[in-house]
Amino acid sequence: MKKFIIALGIVVILLACITIFKNLIIKSVVTTAASRIIGAPVHIDSFSLNILSSTIHISGFKMYNPSGFPEGIMLSCPTIKVIYDRGALLQQKSHFLIVEIALKEMQLSKNKAGKLNVDSLKIVQQSKSTSSIPMQIDLLTLNIGKIVYKDCMIGTEPSMQVYDVDRHKTYKGILTAQELALLVLIEPMKSAAIKNADICRIDLVKRVAMLPVAVAETFIGKDSVQQTIDASFERVYEISLQEIKHIGKIIQDNPLGGVMKADINGATVVLMLRKEIDNKTKITISARKYMLPQLDIAAWVLYQIIDTVQDTLQ
Repeated sequence: MKKFIIALGIVVILLACITIFKNLIIKSVVTTAASRIIGAPVHIDSFSLNILSSTIHISGFKMYNPSGFPEGIMLSCPTIKVIYDRGALLQQKSHFLIVEIALKEMQLSKNKAGKLNVDSLKIVQQSKSTSSIPMQIDLLTLNIGKIVYKDCMIGTEPSMQVYDVDRHKTYKGILTAQELALLVLIEPMKSAAIKNADICRIDLVKRVAMLPVAVAETFIGKDSVQQTIDASFERVYEISLQEIKHIGKIIQDNPLGGVMKADINGATVVLMLRKEIDNKTKITISARKYMLPQLDIAAWVLYQIIDTVQDTLQ
């Protein structure tokens, strides 16, 4: 018995070490790739990939100013949450079902020559390049905090303006890493009505569709996804029922309570709706298989419902 406990302890320690080193290696690869694509130093405090739940958690993402500008943070994202498609792991093109980015602050700086730090990035200068890194993001939620704008052109001390944006935007159909990076850089500036930058004239991200029905941030929990939709409770329930019947088998259906349970790809999926103010509806979806969370399935179901709601309202 004692030998078994010792052996079990060694196995647990080995598994923990493998997990730690796996995350450290991936973290290094991600920061190197992001720095190369963007053309500015990128730092990540922590990176965690959970294969069982198909989730990625990134904490403390920071992008620094490019050369030619004072040292400092240009973009700060405290949290980035991702649900990926496990079925696409062995493919060359990465497939992310849901990406949720919390952008706390963006610092724009204009130097003495009148050049903005964002326009000096490699990704902006090479925006027309045919070279791109393929990927697919079904649903992207961007929560924008504030923009700090520093102008060093006049005087010894820079003038400063602060824009409290505080907006949540949702998009679908992102197909390259370049589109993702440019979208995260451009959208805060558009929200603050800053249009006098070269980056704002890039056509690359104009084909990315913004979803008007998704009005609040996606919440990715340990075993569920959540989104607030700009549609009535009854309409969302009707569409959810149709979509789930199409892709799975209904086990339980409670229209008045806004709850349904279904079997989808061998997982037990539970959908719950709640009425919000202004005729909005909060939808929460969880999925489990063999007692383990299946967030990739939950995210896929959520995307199907949101996409159908949008189509019916257009």
